[in-house]
Amino acid sequence: MIRTTRAARLGAALAATALVLTACGGDDDPSATPSDDETSEESVPEGDGVLTLGGLLPQTGDLAFLGPPEFAGVELAVNDMNAAGGVLGSDVEFIRADSGDGTPDIAGAEVDKLFNQDVDAIIGAAASGVSVSVIDKITGAGVVHFSPANTAAGFDTYDDNGLYFRTAPSDALQGAVLGNLAVEDGFSNVAVMARQDFYGEGLAEQVQTTLEEKGANVAEYVLYAADAQNYTAEVNKIAAAQPDALVLIAFEETTKIIPQLIAKGIGPDDIQIYFVDGNLSDTYNPQSFNLEGVKGTLPVSGDPDPSFNDKLLEVDPKLKDFSYGPQSYDAAVIIGLAAISAGSDNGVAIGNEIINVTREGTQCSTFEECAQLLEDGEDIDYEGASGPTDMNDTGSPASGTIGVFEYDNKNQYEQIDTVSGLVE
Repeated sequence: MIRTTRAARLGAALAATALVLTACGGDDDPSATPSDDETSEESVPEGDGVLTLGGLLPQTGDLAFLGPPEFAGVELAVNDMNAAGGVLGSDVEFIRADSGDGTPDIAGAEVDKLFNQDVDAIIGAAASGVSVSVIDKITGAGVVHFSPANTAAGFDTYDDNGLYFRTAPSDALQGAVLGNLAVEDGFSNVAVMARQDFYGEGLAEQVQTTLEEKGANVAEYVLYAADAQNYTAEVNKIAAAQPDALVLIAFEETTKIIPQLIAKGIGPDDIQIYFVDGNLSDTYNPQSFNLEGVKGTLPVSGDPDPSFNDKLLEVDPKLKDFSYGPQSYDAAVIIGLAAISAGSDNGVAIGNEIINVTREGTQCSTFEECAQLLEDGEDIDYEGASGPTDMNDTGSPASGTIGVFEYDNKNQYEQIDTVSGLVE
């Protein structure tokens, strides 16, 4: 079910209150019907006065390399908010939890730990598959679920009680950019190999659709179990199709798949290989295999601030990867601004204002500036560290920017291009 508009979401949140009022007053008692002003006042659920954020981000698992920049982004945002006076007169609190990568499944238990500490919003997870496993638990409890890195297109049509949001664009954009990139690079017989999960299947389908729309042949389309011991059967199918390029939609298992591809004569030295945000990492050992020439895609900031990574390093001097750091920062700031706009740190109240603070108002780019505008009674349009944050009615970015990267002979990647577009 597609996310409803703000008004409809607010109406749903008040349904229980309306039922109670009807039961107490009766249909024939006009005095029991609240005035518009009374309804408006009662429409904002009260919080406990302290905005508490939980970070459900990867400290362990295949995506652990994404955890440090995401945690740093949230922590930097909390620092900035508190330096500007906090939210609703109190400092924002931040509690860390480990999302893992879904194998084993630890996210549900970690969410329970965050609930026990009265979080109003949970930022995470990084993996779409992890988020979809806990989205009902989080949103069903009236807590905001806000991911800085989920890209699975399926979230746009998920029944989320109006409480799921993200600052990373849907894979409808990344898949289109990646498929088009392969065709523009001159390849016409492209294989696709992807994780069989919420993230992998959605992105693979978009890549396949784009390849076919651009006139390329999808030589082979293979899905594999994320926890497989080996990938022999899948790699054999790819090799038999004799592709001139391969899109590999994977996580850490990339370290097992690449050697098998090389053994079959379809490694990076033999055909063009493309990675995605799930496996675009600089942690691959060049002594194990060489990724020179491999390209990849990753959502990036639309108008990056050159000093932002330096600010992240002040929070965590050990950072080597900055992926989704800006998106994590923006997620936290948007939640804080929504709480101010709602006049409450209650999760449902915050959720009703999140989309509003990202679009159709006075543009502002810092928490302090935006918070002051809200205090002055103005509508705002927050432009964040990741660029424009305007959300559509599904709670996802209405537009986005995808970076195109390429590996050198030391297995380090650098950005070579960017592609911006609307998310359809």
